Amino acid sequence: MRQAWVMKLKPGCEAEYKKRHDELWPELAEALRRGGLRNFSIYRHGLTLFAYVESDSPVVNSKPPAGSIQWKWWAMMAPLMETNPDTSPVMEPVEEMFYFPG
Repeated sequence: MRQAWVMKLKPGCEAEYKKRHDELWPELAEALRRGGLRNFSIYRHGLTLFAYVESDSPVVNSKPPAGSIQWKWWAMMAPLMETNPDTSPVMEPVEEMFYFPG
């Protein structure tokens, strides 16, 4: 399954957002793999983040279990980006308009 979505950074948080992802927690990486993520990329254009994932099951609009490592990551990232009241990032799905499988 391929999915993509956009998120928003807060002004001035670009470098810190990149730094934190460059230092991704190993336990979060393992949880993402166990959750079926095969490829996951995030691109930045100004303050807009574009995320693309290939996974075994839907990612957008699915919430991880309470207390999971993903919730801890989201809480740590919340000061840098637009979030929902529960600290999960505001993720707006985007529609796939073209796919070329090569």
